[in-house]
Amino acid sequence: MNVSKGDVVERIARVLAGQRLSANADGSSRSAGSEVDATWSDHIDDAMAVLRTLREPDARMAAAGDPEVWEKMILAALPEGDRL
Repeated sequence: MNVSKGDVVERIARVLAGQRLSANADGSSRSAGSEVDATWSDHIDDAMAVLRTLREPDARMAAAGDPEVWEKMILAALPEGDRL
């Protein structure tokens, strides 16, 4: 299994920035890489909201693996104050 070297919050924030900027998604930029680099941090709050939502796996996710391990992994990705 591959393990990312990048922080999951940053990765989600970059995806959200790219979605808004890139012509391949909802944006208009044909080459959004530098814009994503400059603006991804504006999407950290949205990325955190996504992670908080994912703390509890849905039924299909739980059936595919260990829900307790999933929750521990998501909680590990959240800053200390968001782990409640």
